Amino acid sequence: MRAALEEMVEHGYAGTTVERVAVRAGVAKTTIYRRWGSLDGVLADLMADQAAQDIPVPDEGNLAADLQALARAVVASLSDPAVHGAFASMLVAAIQQPAAREVFDRFLASRVARMTVVIDRAAARGEVPPDTDGSELMRTLAALLYSRIFLIGEPASRALADAAAAMVTAAAREQHGNTTGTIGESAVPSVRP
Repeated sequence: MRAALEEMVEHGYAGTTVERVAVRAGVAKTTIYRRWGSLDGVLADLMADQAAQDIPVPDEGNLAADLQALARAVVASLSDPAVHGAFASMLVAAIQQPAAREVFDRFLASRVARMTVVIDRAAARGEVPPDTDGSELMRTLAALLYSRIFLIGEPASRALADAAAAMVTAAAREQHGNTTGTIGESAVPSVRP
């Protein structure tokens, strides 16, 4: 997987080939084809691997802290030049190529599915109603982070992570008329990105 990541960083999605990945990994290209079937199979596994291992599921005891920890972990991951470069390359390709869009969609769906437990826990604590759409909240957090880093060009920083987490927390609570969280919690701080 490291060979595929390095190729993505160096050559972008469009320039990454099975042949280059095989040379970098020190294996025959037939080995890659046998295991993954195609370059898209390799890249799908790479993105799935990133989604599964890269970001731990936080359990800080309240929604605001969980979303903040999650956003900070995403930003920390994207601060790694190799991960940032590969991710940027995948985003560009996803806009232009259906196969890359499919890989990216699977990556995002996998990450969102793993992280919705944060919203389930918040619902169990009474911070949000039980029918809160955890997937929608996680996609919103991802959209805030990825768009500001990759489209607007903001640096991947703790301040950005904290602002995005606070916005999603406030939106979840505001949508349901609960701007202070559970009884006894202080109000969500205002955010000035």
